[in-house]
Amino acid sequence: MRPSAHFWNIGVSIMLISIAGCGHAAQSAMIFEVQGDVGKPALAGSVKSDPGSGRYTITGGGANIWGTSDAFYYLSKQVSGDLRLTTRIQWPSAGKNAHRKAGWMVRQDRQPDSPYADAVIHGDGLISLQYRKVRGGPTEEVQSPVRSVEWIGLDRDGDTFSMSVSADGKSWTPVGSVSVPLKDPVEAGLIVCSHDDTVTETAVFPNVQMQTLGQTEVKKRMVESTLEIFSIKTGQRRVVYRSKTNFEAPNWSRDGKTLLFNQGGRLFTIPATGGLPQPLDTGFANKCNNDHGYSPDGKQIVISHHTQLGSQIYTLPATGGTPQLITDKAPSYWHGWSPDGKTLSYCAERNSNFDVYTIPAEGGQEIRLTDADGLDDGPEYSPDGKFIYFNSERTGAMRIWRIDADGANPTQVTRDEAYGDWFPHPSPDGKWIVFLSYDASVKGHPANQDVCLRLMDTSGGKPRMLTQLFGGQGTMNVPSWSPDSRSFAFVSYRLVGP
Repeated sequence: MRPSAHFWNIGVSIMLISIAGCGHAAQSAMIFEVQGDVGKPALAGSVKSDPGSGRYTITGGGANIWGTSDAFYYLSKQVSGDLRLTTRIQWPSAGKNAHRKAGWMVRQDRQPDSPYADAVIHGDGLISLQYRKVRGGPTEEVQSPVRSVEWIGLDRDGDTFSMSVSADGKSWTPVGSVSVPLKDPVEAGLIVCSHDDTVTETAVFPNVQMQTLGQTEVKKRMVESTLEIFSIKTGQRRVVYRSKTNFEAPNWSRDGKTLLFNQGGRLFTIPATGGLPQPLDTGFANKCNNDHGYSPDGKQIVISHHTQLGSQIYTLPATGGTPQLITDKAPSYWHGWSPDGKTLSYCAERNSNFDVYTIPAEGGQEIRLTDADGLDDGPEYSPDGKFIYFNSERTGAMRIWRIDADGANPTQVTRDEAYGDWFPHPSPDGKWIVFLSYDASVKGHPANQDVCLRLMDTSGGKPRMLTQLFGGQGTMNVPSWSPDSRSFAFVSYRLVGP
């Protein structure tokens, strides 16, 4: 199940037609092999299947699927390798507990404290991706901003589990991804938990589909990149483009119509509404990294291109053309353009230390703004031009900081000990800062990690979790807000089989 991969959905439809013509009833009845309670529910569960339609009606008890141990009813099958799991879920009655759960689960085994990942619909309409990473460890979750839809999907790609939701089983919205290391074979199947050990609850599962995609060695997996747009108002993620290639760092054009990203050292544009990428002419600059963006008036693009000296900064027309060198020294990595269009901000290594620098947009003498030990990176201007936000490890862990536009008054912005924060991007209206966060144990900003995108009010306060995904390097390196400040673009990743 690929949330917006229409080709995959068409493939499933063809497969269903074929099965229906050659014994769909028998196939549906044989999807699962094991049924019964996990843990010790006070009331036993049961399952009824309709061979004619492939419909399952499951009744389950159990106190909860949460904490360090679970109790629920599980209809499962032992499988290995990658999985695509989709189903429609209906609650035929109001039920007793709003937190009763039904959905897909992939679990190491049927022990109550087993590691697992699931995609579940609650009785009150809440949909979440729940997971326990280690045996007997705590349960965590990613909640969907979309509620009260009937279709859910759970993908397994190696150790990565991704959930998506749909109102019609055709158009899928990604919710989030987590890494849970499970060894093959695993148990995969349907679950029901009443969340109240004194009663049982019943859920109906029409349209159950389990695709087993086989096992792939880690070294043979391919990077699949997905360009997405996140809505601040709804919290929903919309897929713009997906490809089994590695592309990075989307940036939004000033008219809001186009997204720019880099792939294989070149730049590409794509309509924000979706479509096919088109290469942008960057002349001799064919080793561009993921630090690029539009000028405030939308007439120019700035790039960071690798030369024999290292990364250097260039500008060129937004429609493409011959790049003009801006920074004589290297390495220099662009990150921000002042609102008046006169100055560029960037991260540069000079004398074995990375600091924040500025330089006139037409070229000239660079000015060093920070001098603390350790890495200072990702400098980007506030929309009023008064401040520059950046990430720094000057106090040990990577945090978001702010300085005046002339480098004065360094101020720490984020302080959460659980995270390492990178690449702050102020919204065009000046209200928000969105940034990329790793687990605090991760050093640098590597690719292929569990990361999250967080949002903070520029006036202060606690950052808010927006979404969790598999990504990191390339997810959101450069300014990526829409001009109206309602959305931002980012790239998520998966390591998939060929």
